Amino acid sequence: MYPTQYKRPSSLEEAVALLADMPEARPVAGGQSLIAAMKLRFAVPSAVIDLGHLPGLSSIEVGTDEVVIGAMVRHAAVASSPELAATVPALCALAAGIGDRQVRNMGTMGGSVANNDPAADYPAAVLAMNGVVNTNLRSIAADDFFLGIYETALEPGELITSIVYKVPRRAAYIKFKNPASRFALVGLFLADYGSSVRMAVTGAGAGVFRLVDMESALGANFVPEALDGIPVPPDRLSSDIHASAEYRAHLITVMAKRAVQVAIVGQTGPAGEWAPISSGNEQP
Repeated sequence: MYPTQYKRPSSLEEAVALLADMPEARPVAGGQSLIAAMKLRFAVPSAVIDLGHLPGLSSIEVGTDEVVIGAMVRHAAVASSPELAATVPALCALAAGIGDRQVRNMGTMGGSVANNDPAADYPAAVLAMNGVVNTNLRSIAADDFFLGIYETALEPGELITSIVYKVPRRAAYIKFKNPASRFALVGLFLADYGSSVRMAVTGAGAGVFRLVDMESALGANFVPEALDGIPVPPDRLSSDIHASAEYRAHLITVMAKRAVQVAIVGQTGPAGEWAPISSGNEQP
């Protein structure tokens, strides 16, 4: 580590002012990404500005059509919310499958979305559920928010305050996870809105992305067989020591079909720990 200052503002306005006065400073929410990056000297901020205790950023509001979750809500709070479980159980399942118990009790939704790790879980939910990212300055639609690896539409000094999710008729999140880190080798969030379907993939490429051809097919016929014959080109997917681009392309199709099955029968546990029975050749 190296010398750095620690700032604990008492309000969002004070935090924004500190960021304006200290351009080399970095905001920290749960610290699960930034502190690790600082230890490896991938990040060298002059100061860390602690947002975790700021008032008004830790609420969960569940409505009929929308769910609004504050930026500082911990993963564990999302996973254990009975109101969310009754409305969007797939989001609870996603949160329950993040990292380990310590990560879930420290990490925040806003921190994860702002960091936009290419294998993070929440970006898939935000994109699939037609989310809106609210900041101290504006509201940004999910389709415009995620720009690339660790890159978002946030401007310097702009802080996420809450995220709005459109409640689907049914949804599912399936994750094929790295057994050590529990990051997604491929994670897939599916949201059915009746008149339309949205599907987002994380872990497979440089950032979260939608599967428009599969969305159209499922919008016409919401059954796993509707996805037969829809190719997933591997040329934009990642290859690494964990999985090749071709294997990830195969996983996407397998997991998309499983997600449809889960959405039909209902999500019953943490993502990646429970999946419905698949037929024959669909096993990864």
